[in-house]
Amino acid sequence: MHRIVDSRCVLAVRDLRASTRFYMDVLGFKRDFGDGSDGWSFLSRDAFKLMLGECPDEKPANEVGCHSYVAYLIVEGVDQLHEEVSARGADVTSQPADEPWGLREFGIRTPDGHRIRFGEPVPVPR
Repeated sequence: MHRIVDSRCVLAVRDLRASTRFYMDVLGFKRDFGDGSDGWSFLSRDAFKLMLGECPDEKPANEVGCHSYVAYLIVEGVDQLHEEVSARGADVTSQPADEPWGLREFGIRTPDGHRIRFGEPVPVPR
């Protein structure tokens, strides 16, 4: 029987070195392997795995509006994560808020314009 055993989100970025530094220094990712010299960075934080690929002619994510969302990460400790990435200079696009669909969430924008949201399950008011 065949099965998928893992996954990794892939993002095109204009400047691999700058984007790798952002994910490591601001969002707390670690480098899994490689040094980026082949045009790729393999990064992770906890259970989320990411591949950044250098693509100088990438269409800027800021130009594609809602299509610039690349990930929604379910986390534990969303408020603490918000404080951590804010203190490191993240471009926070929305502050933590309890949403009617049962998640407390906030959003950020990367230097390439990709948008990422982080959410933590909370009780839904009845």
